[in-house]
Amino acid sequence: MKRRAFITLLGGAVAWPLAAHAQQPPMPVIGFLSNASPDLHSDRVRTFRQGLKNAGYVEGQNVEIDYRWAQGHNDRLPMLAAELVHRQVAVIAAAGGTPSALAARAATATIPIVFGVAVDPVEVGLVASLSRPGGNLTGVTNLNAEVGPKRLELLHELLPAAPSLGVLVDPTSPTLAEAFSRRLQPAADALGVQLHVLHASTESDLEKMFQTLVQLRASGLIIGPGSFFAGRGKDLGALSARHAMPTVFQYREFAAAGGLMSYGSDQTEYYSLVGTYVGRILKGEKPGDLPVQQAMTAVREAARNGRATLAEGELIMLLIIWYLGLVAAGDVLAYFIGLFVEYEWGSHASMIIFLLIYFVTLWVAWVLAVWLTEPKKAAVRQPF
Repeated sequence: MKRRAFITLLGGAVAWPLAAHAQQPPMPVIGFLSNASPDLHSDRVRTFRQGLKNAGYVEGQNVEIDYRWAQGHNDRLPMLAAELVHRQVAVIAAAGGTPSALAARAATATIPIVFGVAVDPVEVGLVASLSRPGGNLTGVTNLNAEVGPKRLELLHELLPAAPSLGVLVDPTSPTLAEAFSRRLQPAADALGVQLHVLHASTESDLEKMFQTLVQLRASGLIIGPGSFFAGRGKDLGALSARHAMPTVFQYREFAAAGGLMSYGSDQTEYYSLVGTYVGRILKGEKPGDLPVQQAMTAVREAARNGRATLAEGELIMLLIIWYLGLVAAGDVLAYFIGLFVEYEWGSHASMIIFLLIYFVTLWVAWVLAVWLTEPKKAAVRQPF
């Protein structure tokens, strides 16, 4: 009997932790839906994870994230959203812009959805109101479509005599493209500027678009919001500099890569807010009770001396002109100082002083010429 009791007790001791492990609730799964690609949005995903962490969730520890990327093909979003619904994820983070949010809303009326969009979510029918969204959706808007007129105004300040400007939108996101273009037109009419609306949704389209701008004799370009453009800020900045086209866009990396100016919301704040809301819903809050948040911090960055508007040949010519002008001024100064030294101490001292001033002038002129033709960039944070 004692032996049987011991075996029973030992078996129970072994089975208890296994049973306890089996009774642990499964790890919640977040569905991350985006029309972009992971390599172009790695920084935004990192910020999203930070927002989740702020809410108490860490990927791989107490939450799982199922990423679905449309790789720039908006027509794939409905299928990807349906896959997340079929998996019965706990929350869908439709942080890939308006197309992702609309696809997620069409796929489910029960699974909570946290969106990140650039338009007014009430206007496009995502929520009933910003303060009380209702239903299964809430999220964050950076209102980048709404601040399009501000970008137009900033570009017009730099190009006051411009008769026409280009507007770039993504035709595969018609809701976003239409909202952005509609906001711009009244502002353009007030400024007396003609707008040329151009489309691009592939890499090859971008190069053709800049060539079209030149043919249209447009003086500048305003790039609309959208995931396709958002992931190519550096490429767009380099293209605008290469084509000597003054351009304004949303993201700071665009201006850093050669674009004239950026004006838009802080993406760190934007994606972090999305992650935080997802975490709050996982803790039990209802999306319909969470007001839609607005990423209120705007970041403006500009190339102050307009280097981005100059072609490479023009920059070289400007550098040479500044250099020769400064050298000539230095030579005149050295000549008169040499005359004074020769009068006071003789010709030998005059020659030494002249050569010394001459070579110092060459060096100072080169430093000043480079400094004068370098872009002076400044970032200004302000509320929308």
